[in-house]
Amino acid sequence: MDKLKKFELMEKISRELEDVRHSQQAVLEKIGKIEVDNIELGDKTIEEKIPEIYERTAHNADAIQAILDSFQQKTEEFSDKNNIAKLKEQQEINNLK
Repeated sequence: MDKLKKFELMEKISRELEDVRHSQQAVLEKIGKIEVDNIELGDKTIEEKIPEIYERTAHNADAIQAILDSFQQKTEEFSDKNNIAKLKEQQEINNLK
């Protein structure tokens, strides 16, 4: 795989990880709303289980954020090391020919 294609794949993975992070955040917000709504309702199963689910989801969200941060740093380092900006410029020039 050439360097530009590898970089584009790395960027794609970063975007997908970002999407997963946003999805996890939305799940946490929904769980929180369920927990608040259940204060009025008082369902024992929800009262017992939702905090555990929230905690596991929060741990997953933290793990995803850690992976995303690390992977974005690797992507930036790869870009700098391989002069990706210059490779993109050259590709655009080649496409115009």
